[in-house]
Amino acid sequence: MVLYNSFSSWGWLEALPPDVMSAVDVQLGDVRDVNSVRDLAEGCDVVYHLAALIAIPYSYRTPRSYIETNVIGTMNVMEAARQLGTPRVVHTSTSEVYGTARTVPITEDHPLQGQSPYSASKIGADKVAESYHLSFGVSVATLRPFNTYGPRQSARAVIPTVAAQLLAGSREVHVGDLRPTRDFSYVEDTARAFMALGDAPAEAVVGKVFNSGTGIEISIGELIDLLGEVTGRDLAVIQDDDRMRPPTSEVMRLVCGSERIQATTGWRPQVQLRDGLARTVEWLARPANLDRYKWGQYNV
Repeated sequence: MVLYNSFSSWGWLEALPPDVMSAVDVQLGDVRDVNSVRDLAEGCDVVYHLAALIAIPYSYRTPRSYIETNVIGTMNVMEAARQLGTPRVVHTSTSEVYGTARTVPITEDHPLQGQSPYSASKIGADKVAESYHLSFGVSVATLRPFNTYGPRQSARAVIPTVAAQLLAGSREVHVGDLRPTRDFSYVEDTARAFMALGDAPAEAVVGKVFNSGTGIEISIGELIDLLGEVTGRDLAVIQDDDRMRPPTSEVMRLVCGSERIQATTGWRPQVQLRDGLARTVEWLARPANLDRYKWGQYNV
């Protein structure tokens, strides 16, 4: 499903090889519309629900849109699955629902903290999914990926923001807070985690929540230094006030405990951070890809 637009734009899907796209049926729709969701879900064995608004800074400006898309959109997916008897729904959560770590590594039992409108909307979505399982028996498993990165990541994220500035020839890199730590997972590892929950026996995963991540944390400042090494660029870091979250909204520490998904499905992270960054930089350095990133402006 691609959000309906009058240009019939499919975003990065349009850059995929023809042999891949020949196996993809793209449908324009809107997760906020229950009929749109139900029509798309009909006949599906597994529904992977990734439709969401995700940019945290933008959620400060338009919180209502996050509730409508992330909470009501999730309800529409769950209602469609209830009506259709869908055998499996894999619902996408996020590590942001945990807020700043109270204990590390963060397990699925960690308290939920809505430190931004985005994270609050995802907590609401998770609880909608949970309620549809407990109330109506919807066969749903929830994945909480920790900070996925890689080719085609949205321009508002820190890795493409920094890498695009460096690859475009800028020596000055504009960023926000350098102190928070994150647990970065390469996109292929996250995709395998989704597939693991979609393929696992129902009794092993339905009604449960699973983290996916590496268990290794790195600060944003250290990450930027590493990107400088990977790109072979010298850089000067400039912190911009407009890129900073409100102090009590910033999530200062995230590090994943993924023992549950490992024990249940055998999933393991396979791509080390430096290798994943090298793959990402190699992809982003291609002119056709770099040109699509507005590296000279702050992408909220």
